[in-house]
Amino acid sequence: MASTADIRNGVVLNIDGQLWNVVEFQHVKPGKGGAFVRTKLKNVVTGKVVDKTYNAGAKIEIENVDRRDFQYLYRDGDDFVFMDTADYDQITVPAGVVGDAANFLLENQSATIALNNGNPLYVELPTSVVMEITYTEPGLQGDRSNAGTKPANIETGYQIQVPLFVEIGTKVKVDTRTGDYLGRVND
Repeated sequence: MASTADIRNGVVLNIDGQLWNVVEFQHVKPGKGGAFVRTKLKNVVTGKVVDKTYNAGAKIEIENVDRRDFQYLYRDGDDFVFMDTADYDQITVPAGVVGDAANFLLENQSATIALNNGNPLYVELPTSVVMEITYTEPGLQGDRSNAGTKPANIETGYQIQVPLFVEIGTKVKVDTRTGDYLGRVND
């Protein structure tokens, strides 16, 4: 068992069976009363952020979370198969763990997977990826009713908003956190 003196940014705590990542912490020693540790915690699975205060010296449970680089291989039903780039072991990650990252996953793409006791917690992609537009309507010059954007499908089938000048076959950079169009990519 660890104590509050071991709290650092990035440490993962096990609180009531749930894993929480320490985003911020502050040791406070007021003039009166005992010292305490103020923390901002983010749930590893849901992303919910909460503030929690501990008395100094309180016992906490620190979990070992291993973040490793993987390469996405293929989809197997509802599961995704990844290969560890260090030892070439393959793991199967359920669709619920992959979440919205599935909208931007292409074969042979790199991803970081956080593992706790061999169980995948979440999949993290680079902040932006390059995708090809597979379908979009032709943009009409002068049509500004929708702020100069139109819907377009990328290689994975996910739909994003792009400027009117983007055509089928154009490679674009997409933000994996929001799904926003970031610009064209020249080959």
